[in-house]
Parts: sequence; structure tokens; C-alpha cells
Amino acid sequence: MSESAPELTAELIVDSAVPLYPVVSPDGRWVAYAVTPIGMREEHPTGALWVAAADGSSPPRKLTAGTAKDSVPRWAPDSASLFFVSDRMKRGVPQLHRISLDGGEAEALTAWKGGISDHLPLADPHVVAVVAADEPTEEDERRKAERDDAKVWGERVPYGRLRLLDLGTGELRVVERLGDRHVVEVVQRPDGGPLAVISWACPELDSSASTAGLHVVDPVTGAVHDLGRIEWQACSPTWWSLHDVWHVAYLAVTPPSPVGGLAVLDVTVPAADTAGEQRNLTAGMTVCPTDLAQVADGPPLALFADGLDTAIYRLDPEAQRFVRMSTRDGRVDSLTVSRSGEVVAARASTAYEPMNVHAGPPGGRLIRLSDTRPELRQIRWGTQERLSYKASDGLDLDGLLILPAGRSRQDGPFPLVTLVHGGPDDRYTDEFNLAWFPSGQWLATAGYAVFLPNPRGGWGHGHEFAAAVAGRVGLEEWTDIVSGIDLLIADGVADPDRLGIGGGSHGGFMAAWAIGQTDRFKAALMGSGISDWGMLVATGEQATLDAGLGGSAGWEGSGPHPHDRLSPISFASKIRTPVLIRHGENDTNVPLSQATFFHRALRHFGVEHEFVVYPREGHSFRERNHQIDVLRRTRAWFDRWLGDPASDQNRI
Repeated sequence: MSESAPELTAELIVDSAVPLYPVVSPDGRWVAYAVTPIGMREEHPTGALWVAAADGSSPPRKLTAGTAKDSVPRWAPDSASLFFVSDRMKRGVPQLHRISLDGGEAEALTAWKGGISDHLPLADPHVVAVVAADEPTEEDERRKAERDDAKVWGERVPYGRLRLLDLGTGELRVVERLGDRHVVEVVQRPDGGPLAVISWACPELDSSASTAGLHVVDPVTGAVHDLGRIEWQACSPTWWSLHDVWHVAYLAVTPPSPVGGLAVLDVTVPAADTAGEQRNLTAGMTVCPTDLAQVADGPPLALFADGLDTAIYRLDPEAQRFVRMSTRDGRVDSLTVSRSGEVVAARASTAYEPMNVHAGPPGGRLIRLSDTRPELRQIRWGTQERLSYKASDGLDLDGLLILPAGRSRQDGPFPLVTLVHGGPDDRYTDEFNLAWFPSGQWLATAGYAVFLPNPRGGWGHGHEFAAAVAGRVGLEEWTDIVSGIDLLIADGVADPDRLGIGGGSHGGFMAAWAIGQTDRFKAALMGSGISDWGMLVATGEQATLDAGLGGSAGWEGSGPHPHDRLSPISFASKIRTPVLIRHGENDTNVPLSQATFFHRALRHFGVEHEFVVYPREGHSFRERNHQIDVLRRTRAWFDRWLGDPASDQNRI
């Protein structure tokens, strides 16, 4: 008599661990990464460093105990040791440490008040580039102690400054010529030459919309060469050369709008102190770059979102275009490359395999190195199917269907929950869909069919597809979702009388929007979602993006404004669907006021709803007990209004 599969519980999900920050050694022999628990049990998170042979010839080794938060490993140039940040000296304050590949005790390299925000070991083995804000002065300490601490915008700004750490003396020397610029990313030219630095005018996230700049910094003299303004959400600066002319490529949203797919933009580094010529290396491509990685001995590699899958491309320097090397099912992220470019490492996940660190040649098979969630292999999962269908206007769309665990299409129709992804510049891939928030397999193992759509606005189909929601959120992307639901009803998979919808962030917006457009849903989940685009411009941390999505900011005149017709709050009087609203109290991305406003509107109109606020949580929840509550509460909510699917199976 065979044993039954174990039950999937909320505790099993949040008590698992995930790998982060994979980095392959320069010589290509090793891959280091951090492992951290999904659910945080105490006040501060924890994490441990691991190292594995890149060819899988030996099992991974744990380098640090994980009693503090050890993270962001970076290899020394000789591949013999790792630099990393840890708050083991004072919890919540990360400092730079170094540990030998052979293990042993880690050495603390900084004791900087306020901590270190980033680091990069340089070609000179005696120097590490470090990003850190200024230490508090005696006046700062007095103001704090005496509560004489009025905040004046533009004063006492905690700029992240580029500093050079001398490992011999422990001295941290600031690069003065960058002035009052907030440094966000640094990379050294592969020949050991200057640094490429991305900076903002101030630490505010939204300031990167119009103030991001690219600089070339000489780490020896401190000389700075400004290459000019760069685009929205610029990241991943990457050196490469052609005919002895150096270039810096980087990822950013395709200009000129803040809404759309990422592009690889390239700046020629001129010899004189002038701005470099800039061009788009991915113009016209029907896939979206998501990661860009520097190769010391060759042109850069990049990951591209390709529908439900992920592809690795290499830049052809002569043609100045990217050429596909390989495609992998599902999601791949966090790409890192050896000095030669012959070995890559990344996190990867497929339909029934959770995210783990993999390594191998960029054009060949990647092997799994880490195994952070082996306990999940005994669970019986719902069958995950790829979907391909047409929008109402004929546009090709894709998505996923997850059937109830142990059931087939022939057993339908089933209660169907549609979960809309966030962003909107994100996507569903054919990966393992299980997380601390309500996800496909969490509901499928409870008896629900789950639809995971990829409507307009997401990545994976080129810039124009992603940019289609600019000033039009909730319009065509909503009808794209409806087309998929109608297809599943017509195919006998979905019960039209037992439909639910939910999501987080932009997915929470779409759930709130949906129930103001139709009463066909019997239950909805609005997780950290937007109810008023104008208010989000006023209070959120990405005002430029939010105004681009909603179509206006509110300060254009007396109104009505374009964003009013795209805000769920404007349709609250039409809502009849019971709604579960959940939000983090300290969310700065989509502030709590968005949920409170929607709650008050539903209360005013007498709509059945539950409003849950989680203390100390931001846009993404970290605390274990809160994550467990979200999982249990969400499933109970859909059980209440759609009918417990378990009772359906018991009747069969």
C-alpha cells in the first residue's frame, strides 16, 4: 500500500530557504551564493554563504553559520577569497567582511557607522570600492538625542558616496570629485582600468527618472569623467571594447517613456571630457533584456525574457546586436559570468523545480548546484500547462493554467482563480509557481484551477507590448485577461459561476479594477494594490512611472484628469464582489493610503470586504507569521465565496 503525498502547508512554504546573489569566480571553477529563509522569525533577517564547484563535481559547502545576515558575495580577483556584507557586528548595520575559500573565520574590514550599501573588489588586490553614506557628525548625534531633528528637503541628504578602501591601512577615501551625487552601481573596466559609475542626484528612487548620470572614475587619481545623463531605471553598467574603443552598456527602460520594456543602451567612452554617443542595441527586438553581465575577455552576455521562457544572448561587437546562444524553459535571473565567458551561473526554475543556482556554458546545459527546498519534492502538484491565445483585437498572448492537483481537464469545470502579476513590467514564466503570497500551486493544491495571464504591459514580447499600457492601465490589459478567462470557460475548465480574481501590487490594482467593471467574480483579493493613480503620484516612491501608467499626475489643472478614469476608486459605487484587502503598514511603493481609501469607499457603499493591515511590513512581506496569515487567509477567503473545492472532490 503506497503512502499518500504529504500535505502542502503554509509553514512548509515559508520555512523553506531560497538562494540569492549567485556569483561565479573569475577562474570559472566556483560559484558562491547566499541562502536565506523565506520567512523571518526574528527582528532581523539571516543568511549564510555557500560555495559550490561550478561543474558540480563536489557538493556545496556552507562557508558561514548564517546566524546573522551574510549576503552579496563578491570574489577577489584571484578567486581565492570572498568579500561579503554582514550585520554580525551590529544587527541591521551591514559591514564589509572577507573569508577564504577554504573557510575559517571571516575578517571584518569596516566598522562604518551606518553601514555599507555596496562593494566591489578591484583588480588591485589591496583596494575595494565601497558605497556608503557619510558617518553621522556630532551635530547629527546631538539633533537625534535632543529630538531637534526637523527634516528639510534637500538638507542633510544621506548620499551614498563612492569610497576606496585600502585593505592595508583600513582607510576609506571618498571620491570627492563626484560631489553630492548618490552612487547606485559601480563596475571596473576588465583590464583593471577606470570604474563606470551610475549615480542619481539624490537617494529618492524617483529622482533616477531625470537625474541619472554615468561617470568614469580613475580609482588611482580620483579623476571623474562625466558621460552625461542616462535613462530611467538605469542599472548593470557593463564595459566592452571594439577596435580599442571602450563602451559602457547598461540596462534601462526604453526611452523616452518611463513605461515599457528594458533596453540595452550603449555609450561610447570618448577620450576627451565630453558626453558619449548613446545608442539602443536592442531596438526592434521582440524579446526584453532583463540581465546584463560583463565578460572580461569578450563581449557581454544578457538574459532576455522570451514569452514564458528565458534566453541567453551574446553581443556581436561588429554588428552591435545581440545573438541568441541558448534558451531555457521557465525563469532565469541573476546572471553572472567567469572572466573567460565560458562559464555562467544564475538562478533558474522550471514548472516543477523551485529556484536554485545553476551553472554551465552559456550555449549549453546548465546543471543545478544548490538544492534549498528538497522537502517539496514529495508534494503532489497541479499540472501546469502553457496557454497560447488571441486577444480580442487579434494580438498573440500567452499565460499558464494550473489544474487542481490530481485532476485533469476532463474532470472540470473547476472553480477558477485568476492571479494577475505585478509590475506591470513583470511576467509569468513556466517556472515553479509557489511563494509566500497567494500563488498558483498554493491554490491548485487546495482544488482550484488557476489562470496566470500575461496581458499587455508585461515583459517577454518586446518593448511595444510592454509600453502598450502607458496611460491606459486597465483597458486593453483587462480585455486580454477576460479573453483568457472566456477561453477557459468555453473549454470546460472554468466554472463561470465560481470565478475569483486577485493579485499583488499592479495585480492588486487589476483585481480592484476588474470588480468595478463586472460582477462576474464571486471573490477578489487586492494585495498591496492601487486604488487611485493620482494619490499614488503624490505619495508613492515612483511618481514618474505612476504618472506614466495612469496618464496624469493631478497637477495639470482642475480636472477631471486622465488618471481618474483609470482608477478603481472611481468605480467603487459599482462594486458588488466581496473583497479581501491586505496591505503592509510601512509600504513606500504603494502606500497604505491606497488600501485605506478603497476600504472606506467599500464601507460607504456597503460592500462585503475584509481589510487587513500587517505591521512593520513594506511592499513585500518578510515576517514568517504574517506570510502564514496571508496564505491561510487568502485560501479561506476564496473557499468562503467560491465554495471549498475539497468538498467537490469528496463528492466525486
